[in-house]
Amino acid sequence: MSHRIIIFTGGLLGDWALEHITEGDLLIGADSGARFLVQHGLRPDIAIGDFDSVSDSDLAAIREQSTKTIACDPIDKDFTDTEMAFRLALDLKPQEIVLLGALGTRFDHSLANVHLLALADELGIHASIIDQHNIIYLASTVTTVHKRNFANVSLLPLSMEVTGITLRGFQYPLAEATLSIGMSLGISNVLLDETGILSFREGKLLIIQSRD
Repeated sequence: MSHRIIIFTGGLLGDWALEHITEGDLLIGADSGARFLVQHGLRPDIAIGDFDSVSDSDLAAIREQSTKTIACDPIDKDFTDTEMAFRLALDLKPQEIVLLGALGTRFDHSLANVHLLALADELGIHASIIDQHNIIYLASTVTTVHKRNFANVSLLPLSMEVTGITLRGFQYPLAEATLSIGMSLGISNVLLDETGILSFREGKLLIIQSRD
């Protein structure tokens, strides 16, 4: 099994997304994310979803070009297409999962996709959501944050509370701080160098690196 799985799903996608593919990645296309891959001459290893966002001709091309296609009823299902793809990726036990197209005009879907990161965290699998302006992932208890052209760093709790937050190498350092749901203390920090160190004791902490 590939050590990294990239999921292309139905939010905002563009040529920028193709730059994240490296040799050896396993590619999963969720619904219209599979169409995006096929339209760009790529062969999804797995295409999954109810495919209600693609035309019959698109679906025919997806079935023809994908190594495996998993289609489900659009009404009789409990998960979004993205969550189905994500849970499938978790079952394959990679070292890393990257979600592309997981952010878009539907905030409900975007927020639900961010919450998926917690599922991977529970299994010890690193997962991230990437678009042109953001990299979103859950922090480990000690995390090296790399600038990667995304100098702005915001911290948001994904649990009710995150305790013992300490930052080194940031413009606004923290020492043993606590962040609770609804607090904006962790918004818009800046890395001073190429890397910074973040640590915390308890909770689930989102790191959102961004650029305008």
